[in-house]
Amino acid sequence: MKIGLLGGTFDPIHNGHLTIAEEARKKLELDKVVFIPARHPWLKADRDITDSQHRLAMVRLATASNPHFEVSTAELARPGPTYTIDTVEAFKTESGSLDDIYFIAGSDAITDLPRWKDPERVVALCQIVGIGRPGAPDIDIEALKPLIHGVSDCLRPVDIPPIDISSTAIRERVKAGLSIRDMVPPEVEDYVVEHGLYLD
Repeated sequence: MKIGLLGGTFDPIHNGHLTIAEEARKKLELDKVVFIPARHPWLKADRDITDSQHRLAMVRLATASNPHFEVSTAELARPGPTYTIDTVEAFKTESGSLDDIYFIAGSDAITDLPRWKDPERVVALCQIVGIGRPGAPDIDIEALKPLIHGVSDCLRPVDIPPIDISSTAIRERVKAGLSIRDMVPPEVEDYVVEHGLYLD
């Protein structure tokens, strides 16, 4: 089985996340994509993050209509900072290493790959799916080669239509009293309003 993993803060999840997951699933012929809300990503330790139960609820609402999407609480249940290597190893252990794991990440995150925890172990265990993001640099595989052994064998760039949506912009619009209707699924918009998220 070919399993895509899409981790993130999802604060909140938006239409861009869903498009990325579906495009990667189709182009790489993945059997499913698992959305994995992070407990507290170590690279975002300098900012407040919405309570995990709200973020998890929004991810479940956003993915419920797609039979190829699943949601995992693996990172929410794990204490301490969130590291990709721990998540990938957990999924490989669960499947008995039989599944092919595809870790989906934005090009900006992949450019930062040398700073990840145990990056050589990550690239040894899974394929890294690189998604271009507006304003982010292209993935420079040649620059990564001398820093991470084996990275060129596991990196799979996937081109998708440009998506200029960010969770930061959504939070700012909610705080300013502006609509987010075209940025998130209706169920997520309703949840944000019902629970008064991002107002303060």
